[in-house]
Amino acid sequence: MKLGARVFKTGVAIVFSLFIADLLQLPSPVFAGIAAIFAIQPSIYRSYLTVIEQVQSNLIGAAIAVIFALVFGNHFIAVGFAAIIAIMIMLKFKLEKTISLALVTVIAIMEVQSDAFITFALIRFSTILVGVISAFIVNLIFLPPKFETKLFNAIHYTQDEIIRWIRIAVRQASDHSSTKQSINHLKGRLSRIDQIYLFFKEERGYTKNAIHTKGRKLVVYRELITTSYKSLDVLKRLHLHENELLRLPEHFRMMIKERLDALLTYHEQLHLKFIGKLKPEHMDWNGSEAFMQRQEVMDIFVQQIALTRIEEEFSTYHLLHLLSSILKYEEQLEHIDTLITSYQNFHHSELTVQIEETPY
Repeated sequence: MKLGARVFKTGVAIVFSLFIADLLQLPSPVFAGIAAIFAIQPSIYRSYLTVIEQVQSNLIGAAIAVIFALVFGNHFIAVGFAAIIAIMIMLKFKLEKTISLALVTVIAIMEVQSDAFITFALIRFSTILVGVISAFIVNLIFLPPKFETKLFNAIHYTQDEIIRWIRIAVRQASDHSSTKQSINHLKGRLSRIDQIYLFFKEERGYTKNAIHTKGRKLVVYRELITTSYKSLDVLKRLHLHENELLRLPEHFRMMIKERLDALLTYHEQLHLKFIGKLKPEHMDWNGSEAFMQRQEVMDIFVQQIALTRIEEEFSTYHLLHLLSSILKYEEQLEHIDTLITSYQNFHHSELTVQIEETPY
């Protein structure tokens, strides 16, 4: 089990909210701790949105609780009806995510049985509000998330694993079941990377220049992720059609292997180029030469189809898919290379990410 920053922030938020509630001498500070649990979010922007929604839900829950308590009393049946009405109103205002906190507010207020009911209701409302605000403060200043660094390293280490598996698969050295498990694992990794990208995208800039730079970064990172998906597709094709590859002539298999080795090296260099660890003149790839090579690959493949007589329709169909995925991967690499070059020309001094020692 991995203990991330959000786990620690939840604990800190509970402690902080209980401390503030005790400092303000609010009765039943436990409600502040409960509210803090609901308010912790993975990003500052989402935490801000959650605070707005939870303040609204807290108000709705408190208002319904006070009305039902004054009209129907504190009977548990009245509490149940109040909860139903609260849920209906929350759904009407599209506040589904904060229904739990609204119900906590309803129960916390309606369980008070005293002549000074309104006063206690305000105190309970304030206690829950303290928990929400405390959680936001903790999320803002305690271990603030660095989504750009996390995103780049997640892409880098996931891509590094994909590259290793492609190199093994193209040499027909991989175990079939192990490769299948790794492909499923890598799919999950890329899905998590998509989520990190959304968190990074949600972060807001505070100046016009920061917003412009962030926009260009988002384009580069989106294409880096797309490139990883293209490389994973190549791995899947190699895995699915490993038998067809074995039946190919030796020189054709070698051509595919050398082609992929060059593309994988190119991909590794692009990551180093993006973070400023590799000089552009040391890149091994040249766009015009690569295009000529692509034409040569297609010519050789057409010739091979004409010569192949072993399961022609079946073999040719699947090999076309494999070749298509390789060519798409190659074109995507050249596209991201152009984007990285453009980004560095305008924002080279603003690159802040580094490859971390701890793998993703």
